[in-house]
Amino acid sequence: MAVLPIVEVPDPRLRLVSQPVETVDDAVRTLVADMTETMYAAHGIGLAAIQVGVDRRVVVIDLQEEEDAEGKPVRNPRAYINPEILSVSDEQSSYNEGCLSIPEQYAEVKRPSACRVRWLDTEGQVQEEEMTGLLATCMQHEIDHCDGVLFIDHISRLKRDMLMKKLNKARRAA
Repeated sequence: MAVLPIVEVPDPRLRLVSQPVETVDDAVRTLVADMTETMYAAHGIGLAAIQVGVDRRVVVIDLQEEEDAEGKPVRNPRAYINPEILSVSDEQSSYNEGCLSIPEQYAEVKRPSACRVRWLDTEGQVQEEEMTGLLATCMQHEIDHCDGVLFIDHISRLKRDMLMKKLNKARRAA
């Protein structure tokens, strides 16, 4: 497994609509393993393949909501190949989202509070699940990446401009 470089804004690859995976094979499983290691190394809870420069509809998520006896997060990574949202709830929820491709920047984003998702697992088997809470938010965020959409596209132009100015200022200071 390898930690891959994360693509950051304003890289135009982040605006690409990712291509579906045709066959779930060892190359895809290796990508999933590398993406998972990359997500952990960057202290994230989700990562889409395009964020590591791979134009494929592959997502990894691990909310790390549970802790072991020593208080360390329990890792439970999940891979979603060709994920698609089948339906969303009318009810909305707001979450202070961030993104590994827009480092250290956060904004309140409103999204449906639940969604039904279908995907392939790493064995190529079709899975389907009703997702709620943070998992629903994270899944919608990552599927947005597969469609060339960033979380900042869901906020006002004024907030987006302020966030990007803050990011550019932090980059200059680094």
